[in-house]
Amino acid sequence: MIRWIRQQLGFDPPHQSDTRTVYIANKFPQHGHYIPPRFADNRIISSKYTIWNFIPKNLFEQFRRIANFYFLIIFLVQLMIDTPTSPITSGLPLFFVITVTAIKQGYEDWLRHKADNEVNGAPVFVVRSGSLVQTKSKNIRVGDIVRVAKDETFPADLVLLSSDRAEGTCHITTTSLDGETNLKTHYAVPETAVSQSVSRLESLQAVLECQQPEADLYRFVGRITVTQQGEEIVRPLGPENLLLRGARLKNTKEIFGVAVYTGMESKMALNYKCKSQKRSAVEKSMNTFLIIYLGILLFEAILSTILKYAWQAENKWDEPFYNQKTAQERNSSQILKFISDFLAFLVLYNFIIPISLYVTVEMQKFLGSFFIGWDLDLYHEESDQKAQVNTSDLNEELGQVEYVFTDKTGTLTENEMQFRECSINGIKYQEINGKLVPEGMTEDSPDGSLPCLSREEELFLKAVSLCHTVQISYDQTDGPGDPFSHANGFSPQMEYYASSPDEKALVEATKRMGVTFMGSHGEIMEIKTFGKAEKYKLLHVLEFDADRRRMSVILQKPSGEKVLFTKGAESAVLPYATSGEMEKTRVHVDEFALKGLRTLVVACRHFSADEYQEVDRRLHEARTALQQREERLVEVFNFIEKDLELLGATAVEDKLQDKVQETIESLRLAGIKVWVLTGDKHETAVSVSLSCGHFHRTMNILELVQQESDRECAVQLRTLARRIREDHVIQHGLVVDGVSLSLTLREHEKLFLEVCKSCSAVLCCRMAPLQKAKVVRLLKTSPEKPITLAIGDGANDVSMIQEAHVGIGIMGKEGRQAVRNSDYAIARFKFLAKLLLVHGHFYYIRIATLVQYFFYKNVCFITPQFLYQFFCLFSQQTLYDSVYLTLYNICFTSLPILVYSLFEQLVHPDVLQSKPALYRDISKNSLLSFKTFLYWTFLGFCHAFVFFFGSYILMGEDTTLMGNGQMFGNWTFGTLVFTVMVITVTLKLALETHFWTWMNHFVTWGSIAFYFIFSLFYGGIIWPFLHTQDMYFVFVQLLSSGSAWFAIFIIVITCLFPDVIKKVFYRHLQPTNTQKSQFIEDYQGIGCVDSMCCSSEGQNVCSRLGRLVERMMARCDPARATRCDLSLSNLCCKHISYKLEHDEPAALDE
Repeated sequence: MIRWIRQQLGFDPPHQSDTRTVYIANKFPQHGHYIPPRFADNRIISSKYTIWNFIPKNLFEQFRRIANFYFLIIFLVQLMIDTPTSPITSGLPLFFVITVTAIKQGYEDWLRHKADNEVNGAPVFVVRSGSLVQTKSKNIRVGDIVRVAKDETFPADLVLLSSDRAEGTCHITTTSLDGETNLKTHYAVPETAVSQSVSRLESLQAVLECQQPEADLYRFVGRITVTQQGEEIVRPLGPENLLLRGARLKNTKEIFGVAVYTGMESKMALNYKCKSQKRSAVEKSMNTFLIIYLGILLFEAILSTILKYAWQAENKWDEPFYNQKTAQERNSSQILKFISDFLAFLVLYNFIIPISLYVTVEMQKFLGSFFIGWDLDLYHEESDQKAQVNTSDLNEELGQVEYVFTDKTGTLTENEMQFRECSINGIKYQEINGKLVPEGMTEDSPDGSLPCLSREEELFLKAVSLCHTVQISYDQTDGPGDPFSHANGFSPQMEYYASSPDEKALVEATKRMGVTFMGSHGEIMEIKTFGKAEKYKLLHVLEFDADRRRMSVILQKPSGEKVLFTKGAESAVLPYATSGEMEKTRVHVDEFALKGLRTLVVACRHFSADEYQEVDRRLHEARTALQQREERLVEVFNFIEKDLELLGATAVEDKLQDKVQETIESLRLAGIKVWVLTGDKHETAVSVSLSCGHFHRTMNILELVQQESDRECAVQLRTLARRIREDHVIQHGLVVDGVSLSLTLREHEKLFLEVCKSCSAVLCCRMAPLQKAKVVRLLKTSPEKPITLAIGDGANDVSMIQEAHVGIGIMGKEGRQAVRNSDYAIARFKFLAKLLLVHGHFYYIRIATLVQYFFYKNVCFITPQFLYQFFCLFSQQTLYDSVYLTLYNICFTSLPILVYSLFEQLVHPDVLQSKPALYRDISKNSLLSFKTFLYWTFLGFCHAFVFFFGSYILMGEDTTLMGNGQMFGNWTFGTLVFTVMVITVTLKLALETHFWTWMNHFVTWGSIAFYFIFSLFYGGIIWPFLHTQDMYFVFVQLLSSGSAWFAIFIIVITCLFPDVIKKVFYRHLQPTNTQKSQFIEDYQGIGCVDSMCCSSEGQNVCSRLGRLVERMMARCDPARATRCDLSLSNLCCKHISYKLEHDEPAALDE
């Protein structure tokens, strides 16, 4: 019971050890007083709440928001003291906001509960008491032996014990975990692989030790001790032995595995962790504005309190004849009375803080995010992938990006590799019609037919075809089978799968050249060299990692000799080579890189019997270690991968994605600087940057590479800064490598930033994943605080994506790690242009106007209440009825701004894409600048003064405005002010609306109509549950007065007419680029006018067109109009188009 309560409260018992011991089939020791450890059950809990904690937990989270907590305090104050307004005025809007948010979050959590129940109730088979027992997934315990059949997903993290294959292997796909579709082979240790039946598994005596659960999908450290005939055999366990929950079994009939991590301790569940919360610039501005308005509120409350006591200093106002004080009131503390009055004024003015702002912003972001997924321009038909939104909190941030950090491989390029060239023993080769031909020769060389492969060429091709982790899939294979049954030829049913496109391209290339990889069968790898089969025994695999940047295999040749084949980046292999044509190969690698090709260097090492024994012993010790296994393995790998014989190098081409150059150019015109961060070689990266338009041919390329010390680095940075100052006219590009960057970030960050910001484009090559994140953080935290965006497709880009303000994942061929950790995901780099220039533009202008408008309409709402106190001796009399106070933000003015914030378009999407410079108009949070904020606030105060004093002047001298001589009262006055206000703030938004839809018309005019209908209904009935009937027949009387209608008309016109004048004035004399584009857009209907000019009324039409041209030319600078060459003769029978020039965003061009 206690454990259940702890789980409900979200507490997990802490682990007491760094490792866990698992007894297979839960055969615990029978001797002593062994207490089995308690592990998590196998239930997956992705939900946030339970039925017990939903209300308190949800309320706690909602009241952490400043506005909600503020209104809660106001509501409590209204309950505790005598305030001028009913607690309902604050309580009902607060209850509405809290309830709507709770319902939304509760529904989302119910869906998660429903999905969890489906997963936890799925049927599984477990070995118990010597037989297979069907049970539910949630009942699996750590130590249970689980049976999984073909095409089923693994219900927990299992260590593979055996499969239906004799060698104990199985194939899986991890698409649901990391998006990789290739088949991966996993292995059972030999001692358990023979236990292929339930009876043999039941008799298995084994103990498994492994690390405690962690989120890294690709790391697992453990060992298994199997007892056979009284002898204990210890085998290491690694990621290749672990079957992760969520992965799917393929091409294997069935497997048996022991559960080691269950439920929320499985690696898949540990990756459910929430990403760090990112806050947009708009949200930060909104919080700043809230604090300012809170200051205004406090000022008004304090001023009103002081003026009240100043007014009451005179006896006739302190205790008038009609309001005599009681004895208790006369004897009460003056301090308590002052505090009470201050709190009462605080309650009276509290609606200046817009409580519904947060819920409206949330709804706008949530609903608006669907437009990205619905956009067919962001849909990639070939891969059937549409854009996806992982978080809607950053929509508007897409319109504020100043720096884009992009990966190269798979992001700018297709990540589809094609073998092009290679270097073998110092000689360059190229592939011609599937044959390896030395440079300068052709297939039909006059020297005759190509000779057979030399020893060096054959060894090189064998190394490439054996040093990899490529798998082969046979469509018809199901269960046990010999993969070498296809060895007679390359069967069309056989397909290579690899986690790296480079490996797949190289293995396919060696096949075309005569050395074919035929597959693996347990520890045996088979290749065919021109039809002759050779079998190699795979002894060890030295896995690739980002630090070593190489991978190796140790094989036993058919002759029995032990050999190491290594491939990797030239910087990771050449320093460890002691023989071979190193200088020639280095030159060839540089030449390949200049062509934009991706290079790998291949080497080998032959072991003597004694050397191999030492290598095998060290590897076994490192791999069976439970503590510091990674460090020990790195040390052993470095010991093995030395004294290498250089064989050659490969060069594969990764072609650019479609429209990469146009996209980068659009971003540059939009004022966005693009940085390319890649792990590729310097020359390769520069070549690709030039080909994709990141670097221009006319650009002065500066280099900060191969720096060896801090001092040398500082000198080079100062030199670069001086060159930039001297040549400030031309554009500069900067190239930095990883080593130099590490030195730079130590002590010279400021100087490095100065150089980088002066460059139009920056390329960072040979970058480690963490270095990418450091570069993003460097710009992100610079004094200017620019908004950054990172985009990549691989696991090595995750840290960069998480660090940037906005992270975008590419749905590429390197898995889905980047997509899972991103804020947005798109299929191709070219989609970035529309995502930023169109969606980002729309989202920003919509939410910026939403925020400013909310503060404006609340200033209009509360300021008349403040002014009214000067006319009622600061008696805290409310101007509006409580129902109006409650419904103003909820009903009367909420829908028009919500619909505006979903559909507004200042400029057509096609214009935004064709004129990227329009993005500059909204950069640096310009629509939420302090100047704009002051304008909206000042406008709100001005309109509020007009509302109040316009109504007051009308009624101040002569209050007998009714036909029967009846006078207007204070409720009629307040209702008049409120009516004018609702109409004005609604029409003000209509003036701001540029893109009208039927929904805009419906909610704009419908809101005004709803107010009138509601007021007539509310004031026309005596409501039995209301203790006062102040508003009875008030609205009907108001509308029956012609003077009131005249006042409404005059006051609304007075408020909005200056706005109209200002808009027309600025639009014609100081138009922004956006407004110029709107003007051009209005004339987009002018196309080929040939049909008009050639019509029977052609002359009249042309004369009208001539007048139109004259008006258009009158808006242009004369010099520009001349350059545009606009004339009637040029217009006829031609098409007019408009383009944005660098120096004149709205220039007209023929």
